[in-house]
Amino acid sequence: MTKKENIALQRITYLRGPNVWTYRPVLEVWLDLGELEDWPSHQLPGFNDRLTTLLPALIEHHCGVGERGGFLQRLQEGTWMGHVLEHVVIELLNLAGMPTGFGQTRSTSRHGVYRMVFRARDEQVARTALAEGHALLMAAINSEAFDVPAAVERVREKIDDCYLGPSTASIVGAATDRRIPHIRLNDGNLVQIGYGAAQRRIWTAETDLTSAIAEGIAGDKDLTKTLLKACGVPVPEGAVARDADAAWDEAQDIGLPVVVKPTDANHGRGVSLDLNTREEVMAAWAVADAEGSEVIVERYIRGDEHRLLVVGGQVVAAARGESLWVTGDGVSTITQLIDRQLNTDPRRGDAEEFPLETIRLEREPVTRLLLERQGLVGPDAVPAAGRAVLVQRNGNVAIDCTDVVHPDVASQVGLAARVVGLDIAGVDLVTADIRRPLHETGGAIVEVNAGPGLLMHLKPAEGMPRPVGRDIVNHLFGEEDSGRIPVVGVAGSQGTADIAQLVAWLVHLSGKHVGLACRDGLFLAGRRVGRGDCANWASGHRLLMNREVQTVVIENGASTILDDGLPYDRCHVGVVTDLGGAEALTRHDIRDTEQMPRVMRTQVDVVLPEGAAVLNADDERIADMARLSDGEVLFYSLLAEDNEAVAAHRAQGGRAVLLRSSRVVLVNGAAEVVCVDLQRRRIALAPSTVLAAVAACWALGIAPELMAAGLETFASSPTRS
Repeated sequence: MTKKENIALQRITYLRGPNVWTYRPVLEVWLDLGELEDWPSHQLPGFNDRLTTLLPALIEHHCGVGERGGFLQRLQEGTWMGHVLEHVVIELLNLAGMPTGFGQTRSTSRHGVYRMVFRARDEQVARTALAEGHALLMAAINSEAFDVPAAVERVREKIDDCYLGPSTASIVGAATDRRIPHIRLNDGNLVQIGYGAAQRRIWTAETDLTSAIAEGIAGDKDLTKTLLKACGVPVPEGAVARDADAAWDEAQDIGLPVVVKPTDANHGRGVSLDLNTREEVMAAWAVADAEGSEVIVERYIRGDEHRLLVVGGQVVAAARGESLWVTGDGVSTITQLIDRQLNTDPRRGDAEEFPLETIRLEREPVTRLLLERQGLVGPDAVPAAGRAVLVQRNGNVAIDCTDVVHPDVASQVGLAARVVGLDIAGVDLVTADIRRPLHETGGAIVEVNAGPGLLMHLKPAEGMPRPVGRDIVNHLFGEEDSGRIPVVGVAGSQGTADIAQLVAWLVHLSGKHVGLACRDGLFLAGRRVGRGDCANWASGHRLLMNREVQTVVIENGASTILDDGLPYDRCHVGVVTDLGGAEALTRHDIRDTEQMPRVMRTQVDVVLPEGAAVLNADDERIADMARLSDGEVLFYSLLAEDNEAVAAHRAQGGRAVLLRSSRVVLVNGAAEVVCVDLQRRRIALAPSTVLAAVAACWALGIAPELMAAGLETFASSPTRS
């Protein structure tokens, strides 16, 4: 078989928000199969076997068949390469540790050209997976070698570079479980949870409630101990030593054995324990001093090291450490023994997702010092056969012990976090038995840390994982707090800017700080902050990020939905006015008005259960979208007396806004209330604009009297000047 030409990737678009495919972000790829349009899978000799040899887990893909092996069935029956590429990319993401189940491939009006999409949590990761999947597929088609593990590793490296760290991801995941939206604010772990004035911010395990003063206190271990001791929290005696001789003097005053560590010790770096001689203390001082801060000498407390996580003053998780030992064989070096007996543990690794770190002597000065104290100098030292060698004291703080923490210990730890002033804290304590009060064991709190890592509690080396991300989200948001502000989306092509501006004005009059993004500009509380056409994803996102905004109104054209997706995940009110504008969407393969309902329904799909869809009932296709709304439906109509959809809706007790002569009438089932007489009040706005805006504001709970007054004063509003 002659070599087939590459599938051409014509256009790649990252849809950041809800779109015509799904609620979630996806990567949309336009593919030109070229000559492969005439070569479905079952007509390429040996292709199916080559592909499933490279990716045997494809048998788990259900595809449209709906059961295990479904995709393989499609391969055997014959399917086109765009569909195959979809599944190859999804499988590479699965293998790289970012499970992805959603994908679709659809033909276009052009011969051999397809639109393929797949779930994409991060654009760069998705693009990398696409490139690797494309290369793998062409190799399978042309019977060429392909290194799947290397491709998976490249995708995994991109995930490590681009995706949230495990601590941040656990909090964001918990927020998602509560249907609280989030926005990533940088390439790192700074994340906004919630919208507008309802938002909170996190940076790993620090929040916008975390005091800078408290963080500064926690970074000064000597000051922390002074404050804790003053409040009756047990801490080891200690003092700062300016040089090695002073460290030995302090050790003698305190009484041996002692601990020597940096005053801002983090993750155990530079911390030496159980020091008993002058030589040991002075060598440990040099190791601690190399970390760059002051060095503190304190009493050594016997027992195991524990890390307790405090959220909102309460202990929510606890982990215990253990000593690490290797046993000599008389032949292997200490480095070889560590690699063979410790680093082979599958729980160890250098990436963040591993609960235990790989032990490397070249980056562990404290471990080297500990080995030297045992007579093993240098990485090539060979312990005698059968000799037990201590590698780390109280390392591996990753054994869950949450359920056995004594209430008195939990009380002391919670008090320590409150004394320092941290809303989230990792409190290190040493005790022989955490099931007993500290005063019985002689235990003490040795550190209080801001921004603690959560991985030891999320993926302990032993014991039960703890839902600490959920605890942090529940700390930030009350039980009834959704993290949301009212969001109004106005979708269509006719009069939508006027509708958006009128809704914003009426909400403003109700006392809310309103953000408005429309084709006439970007507005905050009536002040223009952006000129030009701002009916786009970026402008809408700007409003959702603003901490002052209490309600957001965003105009969405069909092009926004097709180019970027909606700027919000869900909305309280979704307005659909018309299905026009198809002539401007040919680049999206939209050829006529009959294709527009699939685009514009996106605005209705995202309405919250407690929200409402506002639909133009004078267009049957728009009225039919009522069945798609998770929330209430409000119709508006200029032709109410002849509208069967409105009549049926009213018969079921539904709400609608109608025009009778010149009067705007609010109907709720059989009940009717006149909101305003447009002619008598000399309101010059298009009646359809008024009806849509009034219906949206009625859905938000704005009183008819206020809407009537607002309609009269709208001409003088800042957005109209």
